[in-house]
Amino acid sequence: MNIPKSDLPRVVIIGGGFAGINLVKNLMKTKRFQVVLIDKRNYHTFQPLLYQVSTSGLEPDSIAYPLRKIITNKANAFFRLAEVVSVDPDHNTIHTSIGELTYDYLVIATGSKTNFFGNESIEKNGMWMKTIPQALNIRSLILENLEEATITKDQETRKALLNFVIAGAGPTGVELSGAIAEVRNNVVPKDYPDIDISEIKIHLLEGLDRVLPPMSEKSSAKASNFLKDLGVKIHLNTMVENYDGTTVKTNQDLEFKTSTFIWSAGVTGAPVNGINGSSLIEKANRYEVNVFNQIKDYETVFAIGDIALMKSEDYPKGHPMVAQPAIQQGEHLAKNLKRLVEKKKLEPFSYRDKGTMATIGRNKAVVDLKRSSFGGFFAWFVWMFVHLWFLVGFRNRIITFFNWTYSYINFDRAARLIIRPFKREKEKEKVAED
Repeated sequence: MNIPKSDLPRVVIIGGGFAGINLVKNLMKTKRFQVVLIDKRNYHTFQPLLYQVSTSGLEPDSIAYPLRKIITNKANAFFRLAEVVSVDPDHNTIHTSIGELTYDYLVIATGSKTNFFGNESIEKNGMWMKTIPQALNIRSLILENLEEATITKDQETRKALLNFVIAGAGPTGVELSGAIAEVRNNVVPKDYPDIDISEIKIHLLEGLDRVLPPMSEKSSAKASNFLKDLGVKIHLNTMVENYDGTTVKTNQDLEFKTSTFIWSAGVTGAPVNGINGSSLIEKANRYEVNVFNQIKDYETVFAIGDIALMKSEDYPKGHPMVAQPAIQQGEHLAKNLKRLVEKKKLEPFSYRDKGTMATIGRNKAVVDLKRSSFGGFFAWFVWMFVHLWFLVGFRNRIITFFNWTYSYINFDRAARLIIRPFKREKEKEKVAED
C-alpha cells in the first residue's frame, strides 16, 4: 500500500463518513500519529442532503467532498482508495483490495447500509438512497418517467409512471416525499404542460401509527399536516410485503401500481469481516462498544458512528444512527487516542443531544430540541442554517446556498438533468452497499 514506516503510532481508519473524517481532522491536530484513512470512494458524502440530489434540488458535487483534500499538506496523513476485505485483529493487520497494512490502532467507521429486513423482492426491484450514485439513479428515473408519461398512449402505464410510492416515513421518507411533491407542484406545470399535476400521486407508507416516529408527537402531527398540504397521501400502519417491479403489495391489502418505488424504511450496520463473535450484535449488525468506543473483547480496535452500539441508561439500544453521534464520537476518540499514547486514563464518551429536525418543503420543517419543539418557517430556516454549517468545504456551502436561494426565488429546481440514464436491467449491478 506504499505507506512509509514511522516512529509514530499508526491509526488506520476504515470509512470516510462523518465519524471517520472528524476523527482524521482531530488526530492531525495532535501531530502524535501516522493516520491512514481508507475508503472505497474518494469522497465524503453529506448524506442528509442526498434526497435533494435525487429530486433535482442540488448537483452531487454540492454534497461531496474529496477525502484527499482533508489531508492536504499533512506529512503524516495518508488516504488510500481501497475496499477492506477483512481484518486480522490477532496480527493487527487489515487485508484490502490493494494489499495489507498493519496498525497500532484500528478504527472502524463503516457506517450503515439499507436494511431490507430480508425482503428479497424489495431489494431486487425497489430503489433506495444511501449513496450519490443511487440518488442520481432516482433522479434519472423520476425524470425519465415524466418524459415517458408525456408520450405513452396506454392509460394504465401512464398512471404507473406518475405514481410515486415511498416506504418509510422517517426523516428520509418525509423529506423525499415533500421534495417530490414540490417538483410536481412547481416544476411539472412549467416543464410538462401535457401532464395534469392531479395525475401525479405521491404515497408515503409507514408501518407505525405516525410519521417521523423518532420525533415528538407534536412535530409528527405538524409534519403530517405539512405533507397533506403538499398533496402527499399518508398510509399509516402499512407495511410493504412485496414489490415485483410493477405492483406494491401491503399488509393492509392495499396495492399500488407504480414504476417508482423507493425504500427508505430502515438501515443496518455495515460490519467488516474478521471482527465478529460476541462483539457483533447480529440483530442491529453493529459492534458493541464500551464508553471509550473500544469494541468488546478488543483493546486496540474501536468503532464509531453508525456501526458502533454503545448502550447506556439513556440509550439502551445505542445512540441514534444520525450524524451528530458520529461527529461527536470522532472528535472524542481523537482525544482518547492521544491520552492512550500519553498513558493517561481514558475519558468516557457522553453524547450531547443537539436536537432532531426534518424539512418537508418550502417554509415547512419541524425541529425537536431537548425541552421544546417548533415547526414552520423558523424551523425551516434553522434546518437550512444547520445543514449549511455542517457541509464539508466552503465551496459546497456557497454552491448549496446559491442553489437554495435560486430555488426559493424562482420556485424552481435547476438540476433536473438526465446525465446518466437509469436502466433497470443494469441497475442490480448498481450500487453494492457494503
